[in-house]
Amino acid sequence: MTIRIRPAESSDHPAISRISVAAYEADGQLKDETPYAATLADVASRAAAGEIYVAVDADDTVLGAVTFVLPGSPYAELSGPGEAEFRMLAVDPVAQGRGAGEALAMTCVRRARELGCAAVVICVRDFTAPAQRLYARLGFVRVPELDWSPLAGVRLLGLRLTL
Repeated sequence: MTIRIRPAESSDHPAISRISVAAYEADGQLKDETPYAATLADVASRAAAGEIYVAVDADDTVLGAVTFVLPGSPYAELSGPGEAEFRMLAVDPVAQGRGAGEALAMTCVRRARELGCAAVVICVRDFTAPAQRLYARLGFVRVPELDWSPLAGVRLLGLRLTL
């Protein structure tokens, strides 16, 4: 399957919303955080605060999406001066395992390099082993001092890729 990455268009927002919520539900990330589904679904706010990229197939069907932000964005959680961050990387559960997630992550890394950033920082849920394996394969390393918890019972691990 051929996967292409492109900037999201407003016509992609409904698909991005559906896929983001479905992917987070499928891996158990929304079990105790129902309010986060509304944040994931609000693609227009993400687009206004950063850059959204989509992974599409040969028919231009959206398979996944990611939000790329810089420090100061309302969506930036970990990034400081000289760093970029990506958030809400999600791949449609029926399209997982085909490389869309890796392609989206690498697009963010390339974008950070284009902007002259020194690093990319991200966070992942402590129980999301497939995501952690993907990011380790791409060179991200755990930085325990970046770990944090937005809500009781929700533990996020901080990862960093030096560029």
